[in-house]
Amino acid sequence: MRLPHPTTAAELAERCGAELIGDGTIAITGLNEIHHVEAGDLCFVDHPRYYAPTLKSAASVILIDRAHECPEGKALLVVKEPFRVFDDLVRAARPLREWRSQIHPSAEIGEGVRIAPGAAVGPGVTIGDGCTIGPNAVLYDGVVLEENVTVMAGAVIGGEAFYFKRSAEGLAPWRSGGSVRLEKNVVIGPNSTVARGVSSVTVIGEGTKLDALVQIGHDCKIGKHCVLAAQVGVAGNTTLGDWCVLQGQVGVIQNLTLGDRTVVYGQSGVTRNLEGGREYFGSPAQEARLAFRELRAVRRLVDKK
Repeated sequence: MRLPHPTTAAELAERCGAELIGDGTIAITGLNEIHHVEAGDLCFVDHPRYYAPTLKSAASVILIDRAHECPEGKALLVVKEPFRVFDDLVRAARPLREWRSQIHPSAEIGEGVRIAPGAAVGPGVTIGDGCTIGPNAVLYDGVVLEENVTVMAGAVIGGEAFYFKRSAEGLAPWRSGGSVRLEKNVVIGPNSTVARGVSSVTVIGEGTKLDALVQIGHDCKIGKHCVLAAQVGVAGNTTLGDWCVLQGQVGVIQNLTLGDRTVVYGQSGVTRNLEGGREYFGSPAQEARLAFRELRAVRRLVDKK
């Protein structure tokens, strides 16, 4: 997420009582988790296992829980609880905003938009021309709908990411600093959910259609003209290429990439990256023709008994 008011590493160190190692003049222009960091971003690390990838990442400033050699051109801010400091910064940059009416006064609504009774449109939402919002659908703050998007009854767009940090006290919720963008001609089926990004934008690409009861996790990037049938679940930070088809009840774990024109048959479980232009089946999913051969072989073994 971009910061509305950039600050420097030295200024932030003073504010949060951190020990500064490295260049204090570096400007912090954004807050991001490790998967999405860019130059100018601040991220955090609080486990030795992740020190190396975080220090090698594009992040310019890193909150860290112990002193460490600082890579050239970066700054480290040493604090006892990096996650807490990071989460406080996100909450300050994206504070809770009061929402007392069906359509928040700050929402921008285009021409020819139809909003059904019971639907709720939150602060800073942008709705493009020709969109349709069904009964009891919810668009949370900052969500963007491009032209001719349909969000059917009961769908929830932009809810907080299902993302928690373990602590001695339990599971601490991580404030989501990202948002959601539905590109033009997208259809979101009844009672489906699209979570906002933890630190980036969850994107549903142009022309993609989601059936009823589909769940899209935080920071996912769903390509153009995809079809996701009922009860599909795609976990956070996963990318689908264009023209993909996920049949009913397919589950996809987090942090994967499925290439263009991937087809996954119903009730399959995807646990690895999939090459595009092929069909897959099973749990864990494999190429469909191989999966069907294995099923036939097992059936022959059973028939011989």
